[in-house]
Amino acid sequence: MDYREVSEIRDGMRIDWDVPITLDDGLVVRADVYRPVADGRYPVILSYGPYGKWLQFEDGYQTAWRRMAEIHPDVVAGSTNKYQNWEVVDPEKWVPDGYVCVRVDSRGCGRSPGYVELWSPREAKDFAICIEWAGEQPWSNGKVGLNGISYYAMNQWQVACLKPKHLAAMCIWEGAADFYRDVSHHGGILCTFLQNWYDMQVKTVQHGVGTKGYRSRMNGDWVAGPPTLTAEELGANRFDFGKLAFEHALDDEFWQAMSPDWSKVATPLFSSANWGGQGLHPRGNFEGYTQSASKQKWLEAHGIEHWTHFYTDYGRTLQTRFFDHFLKGEKNGWDRGPRVRLQVRHVDTFIERHEDDWPIPRTEWTKFHLQPSGHGLATEKPRSSGKVTFQALGDGVTFVSEPLIWETEITGPIAARLHVSSSTADADLFLVLRVFTPDFKEIVFQGALDPHTPIAQGWLRASHRKLDDKLSLPHRPYHRHDRKQPLKPGQVYPLDVEIWPSSIVVPAGYRIGLSVRGRDYVYPGGSGGRLSNMKNEFTGCGPFLHDDARDRPLAVYAGTTTIHFDADHDNFVLLPIIPR
Repeated sequence: MDYREVSEIRDGMRIDWDVPITLDDGLVVRADVYRPVADGRYPVILSYGPYGKWLQFEDGYQTAWRRMAEIHPDVVAGSTNKYQNWEVVDPEKWVPDGYVCVRVDSRGCGRSPGYVELWSPREAKDFAICIEWAGEQPWSNGKVGLNGISYYAMNQWQVACLKPKHLAAMCIWEGAADFYRDVSHHGGILCTFLQNWYDMQVKTVQHGVGTKGYRSRMNGDWVAGPPTLTAEELGANRFDFGKLAFEHALDDEFWQAMSPDWSKVATPLFSSANWGGQGLHPRGNFEGYTQSASKQKWLEAHGIEHWTHFYTDYGRTLQTRFFDHFLKGEKNGWDRGPRVRLQVRHVDTFIERHEDDWPIPRTEWTKFHLQPSGHGLATEKPRSSGKVTFQALGDGVTFVSEPLIWETEITGPIAARLHVSSSTADADLFLVLRVFTPDFKEIVFQGALDPHTPIAQGWLRASHRKLDDKLSLPHRPYHRHDRKQPLKPGQVYPLDVEIWPSSIVVPAGYRIGLSVRGRDYVYPGGSGGRLSNMKNEFTGCGPFLHDDARDRPLAVYAGTTTIHFDADHDNFVLLPIIPR
């Protein structure tokens, strides 16, 4: 059984394949090192994760690659694209700028043996060891930067808490941070994404898949080899993420061990969010910017597909300026630039704007009150009392404003307060902020994954209503999720619902809507197709669905839900209105 362990010069780079890195417990993980041909000491861009460092982007993620390459020719320009790899930098565009690019297959994945236990403290420690290894190599200037999307962003928050001395800067591009609230249980409701993602994107490149998996077009060898193990051997070498997610229904030690202690995140950072990433990525980027202890931090937010702007000239220019400043010591003005850079979303475009902080300091927090009569949405409180009842597993009810008199920008975190009773011991709320044209056509967007993504979404299981008083803010309620508080049927309870941050400039004459539902949003205009690396067809929420029958038994969740309106029960959505 042989690893490649060769060094060669090709495409203007020296490539060292399958370089061994010995961890503290004696396990050897494998890295590829792309570096300039000329000897010297260079800054390092490092990534550590499970997707297979030899799996060419197009082979593993065909539909995503083709869409990006066709619509954004700047991504493929100036590169042979042979070394393009899912969610990490293209070395052909970084090595010529004087960087060393290091890709490490995480323990148990790709070319690295071991037991797969993603995002665990063990993996964070492995990551830190790899950073220190890279900082001490003869081709390194001692400064290591971390850069990558999604998985390769999410684990940056954790490793930063360990404070490896060679870690000099990190770019967290669309990376969740709180594994309970951001990923597994939205508002306490189990999301099926983790299990499906694990099946499609991790198990397929687990170390030992070998000849049953991909052959790399980078070098002709097996992506997840050298060995080829039996299904039983592979199963014994990984944890069961879907099973564990279901078993850990509260924010317990299992989830907390994966999530960062913000007081320990002090590395200079650039946090990049996607407005359309509802269900996985934007929340962690905003929380990371506002909560981390780092004194040198910047925030950016953009739209379109999850994988695209990381590779476009727009995204890569921002990344290189950031790393040039912190890894090369260049005085390029990055530190004097805008702290917050937003691609503000309009109905048909994005317009860049710079801000001093997040949430935007000049925000006018405005309550839009739900109206029982006519299901309206208005800045005035309702004049009448009433009740609105809907089937607890159904499409619920939508409250809609009158046509807006003038153009209105909504940019920032959003929250709602509802006074609800249930005919059973619990109820799940799915809140969707929506925008409609004058003739009631819904405005949706190409989200991070789903092409028909609504403006914003939020979730809450009523039995998880308990708030953390120290961490909650009026515009961002923070639920503890440490125990369930069943409802008494018919009793009214105040529920504060976090709706993830968003941005939209609503034209005059359009309407704002808030849907209060009992199940996932479904785009009324039809299918959004599917991606080759995802199981389900896209119907408005991408892969972020909450339809596991074990988590929502009919005896508990198939009753009726009622919203109560009177002088003591004001129901509203708090919107971040940016002054004209």
